[in-house]
Amino acid sequence: MVISGKDLLWEAADRGTRTAATLRRTAVTAGGAGLFVLVLWGYSDGTWAACAAAVYVLAEISYRLWDRRRLVEVRIVGGEADGRARLCLRQAGGRMSEHDPHHVARVLIVRDNVVDSAKLRLRLQGKRILYGRPGSPPAVAAWRRACPRADVQERGAHWGMPGIPD
Repeated sequence: MVISGKDLLWEAADRGTRTAATLRRTAVTAGGAGLFVLVLWGYSDGTWAACAAAVYVLAEISYRLWDRRRLVEVRIVGGEADGRARLCLRQAGGRMSEHDPHHVARVLIVRDNVVDSAKLRLRLQGKRILYGRPGSPPAVAAWRRACPRADVQERGAHWGMPGIPD
């Protein structure tokens, strides 16, 4: 599939950062827990609620930092000067990077057993694994053509129940 001269290999269903919703949820939870602690502070030991709220806020912050590095779009872009194609990766936080498709070591597409979606795991040579947000299942043949040296695999999720992560 060609879109304005670029081959789309992966596109996540949700490409936004959801910053406002995350901040709103964190603020409401922290405020509610703080109010709960103030009300119960005189009657019982309310420190457990303050600790639970602090743990929740820290977990939300760490999830946000992890989620903004997830891939939302992968394209093959034709090179301008040397004519070699480049792999263009866009992360949820907005960061874009280009890589040589021959430096892709492994591509794993994990298909969901319940709904028609998939998750992407991409490993570049000498680098960590890049995870993609869930999206529609891509064509494996396109990945094999775009990244000829990569080990391209596809499998079903290990867990078949909705809501249980793989």
